[in-house]
Amino acid sequence: MAAIETTLSSSVAAAPAAPEVDRRALKAGLVRAQRLGRVRAFLLVAPLLAFVLLVFVGPVGLLLLRAVDNRAVSAALPQTALAMAAWDGAGAPPDTAWAAMVADLRAAPSEVVADVAKRLNYYQPGFRSLLIKSGRAARNGKGADAKALLSDADAGWGDVQTWQTIRRASARFTDFYLLAAVDLHRAPDGTIVASADDSAIYREAIGRTFWITGVVTFACLVLGFPVAWLLAHARPGVGNLLMGMVLLPFWTSLLVRTTAWVVLLQTNGVVNDLLRWLGVISTPLELIHNRTGVIIAMTHILLPFMVLPIYSVMRGIPPVFMKAAASLGAPPWRAFLRVYLPQTMPGIAAGTALVFILALGYYITPSLVGGPRDQMLSYFVAYFANQANNWGMAAALSVVLLAIVLVLAGVFHRLVGFSRVKLG
Repeated sequence: MAAIETTLSSSVAAAPAAPEVDRRALKAGLVRAQRLGRVRAFLLVAPLLAFVLLVFVGPVGLLLLRAVDNRAVSAALPQTALAMAAWDGAGAPPDTAWAAMVADLRAAPSEVVADVAKRLNYYQPGFRSLLIKSGRAARNGKGADAKALLSDADAGWGDVQTWQTIRRASARFTDFYLLAAVDLHRAPDGTIVASADDSAIYREAIGRTFWITGVVTFACLVLGFPVAWLLAHARPGVGNLLMGMVLLPFWTSLLVRTTAWVVLLQTNGVVNDLLRWLGVISTPLELIHNRTGVIIAMTHILLPFMVLPIYSVMRGIPPVFMKAAASLGAPPWRAFLRVYLPQTMPGIAAGTALVFILALGYYITPSLVGGPRDQMLSYFVAYFANQANNWGMAAALSVVLLAIVLVLAGVFHRLVGFSRVKLG
């Protein structure tokens, strides 16, 4: 036995060891193969990535940049912008600022002066007429003293606040629009103060947006959960029919669906006529151009986004779980609450988040079905972009809406992660 062990030990000792060079070459080859695989994967998705960056990320980024971009004033009044940068904002402006303003007004075309006047009017009401009159006086009063020329054109030039407004508007970047989007503004001394009650409309619009979105999400959950349960437990033929009915709204234009609700909910529409025929009401109900119509129409449109995530989760729950709970003595309602409902929470969370985030940005449905007091935040974004031509304000409200969505997405991610830990 000892001889056999000695022979085996001698054989193992005599076996050649794997060269160190071979191991290093094998490791380097593996690294190169992995790097090549990553490069190939990137090249496969590169066209899609370039398309997303060019068509989506780029335009959205440029739009959001408008919320802080403030180049219009400094580009149209370059000499004045330099003079304002050298002024500390306290006391009367230097004579060079008056001369720079007159020189810029003479050099700038009338349409450029009108555009700058419109921009400055956002900062201080009445600035439009002041600057247009001053531009006309500067072009007609050549050779006159700058301070006397501007003071004769409008007495507002003698107010230090006028020059402070120009100084703030001449900066490269500004927080004016972002503050205005939440009903705040900067006082002449630079402090941030709340806007007056008669001009504070955006915080109310944000609250209204949250309220309508929350009610619509709750209504979709209450209506969608039983539908998803029925879809998950129906016979194949019935289930396919119900699924087709759930998916039918996806095959119809959003504008068509909203217009259909206008026809259904009007005073002499189908809903009021049916309720009067059944004897439920004697006079028509006001169901259109108010919040009731907005909630009904948005719930109908967004309901499939709640049903489908819950249905997909319910399909994966084995029926044996409920049978096991019943065999252990649990009544149906307790088995549902303690066994079935917790397993559907991922679908409920996904559907709730999807409906809530989609409802936050709704514009067409509240515009057609709602009234003036039922418009959501997206209405003001469209108003400033399409009618008022105030891209800075439209971009600022878009930033606010995007920030709300990102915060809600983060909260949803934390809650879903926490629930998974608890369920695990």
